[in-house]
Amino acid sequence: MMIDVHGHLAAAGAGGLGPPSLFDPEGSIEAKREQGIDLTVIGSPCGAGSMLPGAAAENYAQPVDKVRAYNEAIGDLVTKFPDALRAYAYLNPFGGDAMLRQAADLMADPRFVGLIVNSSVNGRYLSDPGAGDFFALAAELEAPVLVHPPAEPVGTLNMGGHIGLVEHLVRPCDVTAGIAAIVCAGWLERHPGLRLIAAGGGGGLAHLPEKLDVAMRPWPGQPPSGPHGSPGTASPSESLKRVYVDTSFPSAAQVRANLATFTAGRMLIGTDAPPLMDQIKPITEILQSELTGPGEFESVAWRNAADLFGITVPVWGDDPSHPPAAGSAETVPAA
Repeated sequence: MMIDVHGHLAAAGAGGLGPPSLFDPEGSIEAKREQGIDLTVIGSPCGAGSMLPGAAAENYAQPVDKVRAYNEAIGDLVTKFPDALRAYAYLNPFGGDAMLRQAADLMADPRFVGLIVNSSVNGRYLSDPGAGDFFALAAELEAPVLVHPPAEPVGTLNMGGHIGLVEHLVRPCDVTAGIAAIVCAGWLERHPGLRLIAAGGGGGLAHLPEKLDVAMRPWPGQPPSGPHGSPGTASPSESLKRVYVDTSFPSAAQVRANLATFTAGRMLIGTDAPPLMDQIKPITEILQSELTGPGEFESVAWRNAADLFGITVPVWGDDPSHPPAAGSAETVPAA
């Protein structure tokens, strides 16, 4: 059994572009089940907008009612496939009080188990004080937050229109810088209830704990800059290790680095499938090879996600990584 915390499906009638798997929930669900993924948490990183570079400004101009309608359409997919799907509610963290109230309302709906936001918004990282109300709400709700790269991450214009480089290079870098900025702004210290999930395996975050500590030291002759420069606060490296990372970057080296920095207890299976259905097998093969410690694969495969999202899971005898014969599973709360 596996729980995938990073997937996407297009809502009915919403239009948009993407591979066929994005518009085929039945086929995608069955294809993932064949590879051992029984439940996927889906969401849109752009609401009713587009993930094509150049769409960012329009994405963040979506009015609250349009975002709400799209989130409800995602929720309808969960209603249709309750055994296979749960949903994130999308919002712009700088979208104002009405956007935040909408997110709170949706989180009272059991179809929604978390929030999804972008790691930067029109070039603005969430270290910005304007994100304060969002972080306060997310902590109050104790809602897991998938921090997902935006359609147009910082640096997009410097790639000369090469969509592949934006998708597979610039977006992981945006998550790296975006989460680092959140950590160094002290949001995790101010709000102990925050539960952040870094998409793309966290990009390069696993290599940065010591560098973040050095970065936040005051320069000679200068006063401390920000909460991490004040005596008695947690260091950035300590705060960083509270972040969860998914596995949607198929790299054995990254998995090893994430195990060293975050431990298996902070890793969650995420495939970005749909749309990247061809990445499921490489990701799961890497995890099966690298997660060799006692209980590590079980933790990353489903137990961490079940605990974090409050998802009930089937108990499958002595081997929870393999399904039982039909009718032999009993549904109970996760440990």
